[in-house]
Amino acid sequence: MKYISTRGKIAPVGFKDAVMMGLATDGGLILPESIPQLDRGTLAAWSKLPYRELAFNVISLFATDIPAFDLKALIDRSYGSFEHEETTPLVQKDGVYILELFHGPTLAFKDVALQLLGNLFEYLLKERGEKMNILGATSGDTGSAAIAGVRGKENINIFILHPHLKTSPIQALQMTSVLDENVHNVAVEGTFDDCQNIVKALFNDLQFKKEYALGAVNSINWARVLAQVVYYFYAWGRLPEQKEVIFSVPTGNFGDIFAGYLAKRMGLPVEKLLLATNENNILARFVQTGDYSLGKVVQTVSPSMDIQLASNLERYLYYLWDENPEKVCSAFAELQSTGRIVFTKEQVLRVQAEFMSCTVDEQKTLDTIASFNRETGYLLDPHTAVGVRGALECAPGHPRVVCLATAHPAKFGDAVERAVGSPPPLPPALAALVGKETRCELMAPDREKIKAFVKAKA
Repeated sequence: MKYISTRGKIAPVGFKDAVMMGLATDGGLILPESIPQLDRGTLAAWSKLPYRELAFNVISLFATDIPAFDLKALIDRSYGSFEHEETTPLVQKDGVYILELFHGPTLAFKDVALQLLGNLFEYLLKERGEKMNILGATSGDTGSAAIAGVRGKENINIFILHPHLKTSPIQALQMTSVLDENVHNVAVEGTFDDCQNIVKALFNDLQFKKEYALGAVNSINWARVLAQVVYYFYAWGRLPEQKEVIFSVPTGNFGDIFAGYLAKRMGLPVEKLLLATNENNILARFVQTGDYSLGKVVQTVSPSMDIQLASNLERYLYYLWDENPEKVCSAFAELQSTGRIVFTKEQVLRVQAEFMSCTVDEQKTLDTIASFNRETGYLLDPHTAVGVRGALECAPGHPRVVCLATAHPAKFGDAVERAVGSPPPLPPALAALVGKETRCELMAPDREKIKAFVKAKA
């Protein structure tokens, strides 16, 4: 399997090089040259596999340059850190299925990808005799999961930018209380988009990227998306009737839902992908009307979705525009100059054939946490509540709706307490953070100053 860029200006590379490259050197995002196709017999054979075996079957289709024995060992080590024996269990509540993705070390869905990516990086760096400086931006969960994936690992430093006071307190503690010498946290006085723009700009500084061996853990890294494809297959295989399913995905950056789109392209029977957003609804507007225009970020109780610029959308647009890299280049030049991308009516109809969307405001989010808890005894975190509300509004009564539960409710205790009147119990992993020593640099959203910080610490 070879990999190309959405912008068409790199020679095809293998999986190992795609992982190490992160953002393509032409500024685009990495995608496979072709998408493997699975028949119903293969889907049926995979449907009851344990999670690690399923992960090996899916990932080995794409990671063809890693020996099977090594890949199995990487997958086993990555998911051996999860507390639940099923890794991502499926439960049914109030007429919907909930795919629990929060049983990893940092209690968020990002662990599914970042435990694997951290082990992949360590494996590849050792093989190549190289070192890496990971640079990433986070709206909350990616940062702590990335740090958990690489803390203390050989040949790796990690620099994580997060928006100051715009993550939950627990999310900030999960990052800043990690004092390993190879971990560097930066609180940026701005928004997540400011953080993400700085990271992208530094990756596009090709001399700096090469000199300091920058690596990516954000969902711009292909391995992140690939790891997330697995749990769509796993959820479908755990349903009583393995027919077409609707997946409701709370999303801000389009990475998680793009993994679902890939699963569908591979042959998974997906009826629709339901894109659920909070008030920062640029993606919902894109699906509903083709309006992809940047607005101001609104701070909400679901901060991981407080995003306007959805970096993974570029991967989907590459397919929407019939794999035309010139169109991708011109569209993102247009976005940079005008703050918007224009779509034709025909293109919007094609989007709507794959996706439906729903905007869930703050009050609806809190109401959903409260009503779901009252009726089922189950606590939702605010991001998952956005997905559940989207499912209840957009697909009422559908017998096979799977809502992705992206984080443990205790990570957003203030929002849950506002909704139900009392804070959620803290699991041991979070309770242990209270009162811990922290380390973090507070910096302005200044690319050159952050670049200098990386140089000083690398």
